[in-house]
Amino acid sequence: MTDHDQTNGRAPIVSTWRLVSHKQEDMETGEVTYPRGPNPRGLITYTDDGRFSVLNVPGEREAPKGLSPTDEEALALFKGLTAYAGHYSITGPDTLIHHTEIAWNEAWANTDQPRRFKVENDTLTLIAGPSNNPWDGRVVRATLTWKRITV
Repeated sequence: MTDHDQTNGRAPIVSTWRLVSHKQEDMETGEVTYPRGPNPRGLITYTDDGRFSVLNVPGEREAPKGLSPTDEEALALFKGLTAYAGHYSITGPDTLIHHTEIAWNEAWANTDQPRRFKVENDTLTLIAGPSNNPWDGRVVRATLTWKRITV
């Protein structure tokens, strides 16, 4: 860790993290769902030079029956996916922005995605929103919990 990392606040999140929970709250109805199921899969990496990448999928994803998915299988795989990358900036003691450069959903490319974050030991919590859900447009707040990968 460099003096620059300590000064700009990156040090606590610099790591690769494994997704352990994705909770979503509908801001209109109050309904709480777990869109990736009870055992979500995902990785997020923050580097000390300010880059990040995210790949999340449901835990119970069904593999295509053949090597190349049918259109129906491909659509199901796409609908469960979130993948994007770019650079990030820490904007406060508990806030950051994902400056998205490339994304699974082109609507997210070249956008800024603000997040609140908290690091406690080897747990990272990211809170997104309230904002429009990229799958159905509802206004939601998403809370994603991650564990630091240490090996």
